[in-house]
Amino acid sequence: MMTWNIKTGGVDRGQRIRLPAIAEVIAAEEPDVLTLQELRDFHRDDERRMTDLAGALGMTAHLARSGFGMPVAVLVREPLRITHTGSVTWRLHHAAAVVVVETGSGPLTVVSTHLDPFWPYRRMREARWLAARYVRSEHVVLAGDLNGLDPVGDHTEALASQHSMFRKRHLFPDGTVDSRALAAFGAAGLVDLWGTVGSGDPRTVPTTQGGGREFGGMRLDYVLATPAVAGKAHDMRVIRGGAAEHASDHYPVRVDLDL
Repeated sequence: MMTWNIKTGGVDRGQRIRLPAIAEVIAAEEPDVLTLQELRDFHRDDERRMTDLAGALGMTAHLARSGFGMPVAVLVREPLRITHTGSVTWRLHHAAAVVVVETGSGPLTVVSTHLDPFWPYRRMREARWLAARYVRSEHVVLAGDLNGLDPVGDHTEALASQHSMFRKRHLFPDGTVDSRALAAFGAAGLVDLWGTVGSGDPRTVPTTQGGGREFGGMRLDYVLATPAVAGKAHDMRVIRGGAAEHASDHYPVRVDLDL
């Protein structure tokens, strides 16, 4: 599977259209399950942009609209089949798209989400709510742009590389790192797969040519899973090079799940 924040729906207002580059990166990886975030305007014209991208990739999409921010989606490739869908539209700064797919190991719940980019406390509240609502079964994957730092790493270098105007997005008032959102998911039983099967450079922002001046060199994009799924995960990496350097300000993340 793969997760990616494609930045403002793959279109820069009044500038370039990045959707062909985005499709190129995804097609090269051929994920069976894909979670996308920041799908600006994908809900317009009867979800035409979502339908076009899914069709080009040979996948089926479930889009969750956002009442305040931008939509998110889960896409699935045959022979996987979506048996249930859900959407969180109002409780989050952006949204969450939820699907259940049948696998050889039983039903898998996939949640694509994009948490509050500005305030650590709100991000923590969103994480607690999502975990309470969706981490209920044996096989759950929650992936997306969680906009937070993990509670176990040393983030000194990452924060030092971030513009001071944006650093407060990750700090308590006393200047210490606020990682409560990711800690909340961990307390609910979700495993951060990078900590067990990730390899290479973990940083997912910023890309070299896609913008992202508000970021330091840090990991904001995650794949979290229940232990039953985490035990079957391997070969996780951040996709770099080629079109991934300019298609978004985030790099995509991929991982194999033997289900």
